[in-house]
Amino acid sequence: MPQALDGIPAEGKLRSKAVFTHGSMRLLVYAPRGEDPQQPHNQDEIYIIQSGSGWFVNGDDRHRFGPGDALFVPAGIEHRFEDFTDDLSIWVVFWGQDGGE
Repeated sequence: MPQALDGIPAEGKLRSKAVFTHGSMRLLVYAPRGEDPQQPHNQDEIYIIQSGSGWFVNGDDRHRFGPGDALFVPAGIEHRFEDFTDDLSIWVVFWGQDGGE
């Protein structure tokens, strides 16, 4: 993960970088700092927590997360990380058609 984090802007709201793409699938590394400003996405996605912990809001649900956890978010659903540690780094996988599968 440390090499994947290289090249992520130190400043800015969306601290992410594409690592690999194939067809509709995109693999990114995401490392928000302070707050998570993201909006709902057009594709389904999976988050895999590499480091850090906090709370994850997924629609009407809110639950704790930590390293090794995998989180699924259907396309179009409001979601965000809250009250997270400064070392949060996440693998993100987007795939499929707009609107989800």
